[in-house]
Amino acid sequence: MDTKHKILDEALTLFSEKGFANVFVNEIAERVGIKAPSLYKHYKSKQAIFDAIIDEMNHRFEQQAQALTIDGTDPAADAEVYKNMDEDHLVKLGTDLFKYYLHDSYTRRFRKMLTIEQFQDKDLARVYSQQYFDMPLSYQGMLLGLLVSQGLLVTENVPIMTLHFYAPIYMLLTVCDREPEREQEALKLMEEHIRQFDKLYGRNF
Repeated sequence: MDTKHKILDEALTLFSEKGFANVFVNEIAERVGIKAPSLYKHYKSKQAIFDAIIDEMNHRFEQQAQALTIDGTDPAADAEVYKNMDEDHLVKLGTDLFKYYLHDSYTRRFRKMLTIEQFQDKDLARVYSQQYFDMPLSYQGMLLGLLVSQGLLVTENVPIMTLHFYAPIYMLLTVCDREPEREQEALKLMEEHIRQFDKLYGRNF
């Protein structure tokens, strides 16, 4: 791992342990094994490190999405993929994505940091809402809305249908964050949730 990525990795670990506000640049540099002036050659500030962590996390997700043969950010492209999936494939995709979010080291530590900071820092509380509420619901709402418009799902209220799909998944993720030993239980519930969602909204693929 090169120095730039080591800085991000050590900073994210510290942020997830102590919270963003309680970590200082000197501390990050010490964990990396360099002096603060050397760290500033790579990143101008702690905020720049934070922004780079988000960029790295998004890059890792893009790689994972490609491995799962989806786009992950383009609802129209993904609607074309999802409409040709049978239910078993959909369940596998859902559980694979769930395990990625649960186990990817960047995503897991970033989520932990924001969980700590949401009550301390208004800006990070806003990032938390964007990352785990606004953005997922926007993407999934557009995706599901396209499937409804194509007659593949049936509902009169796409936003509520989107909540029905997303909210249990995020709830299960947070349970596993707190109690990792419940992962298998959560995966079983995930599968049942996806299959029940198909029945509830008349999925006709």
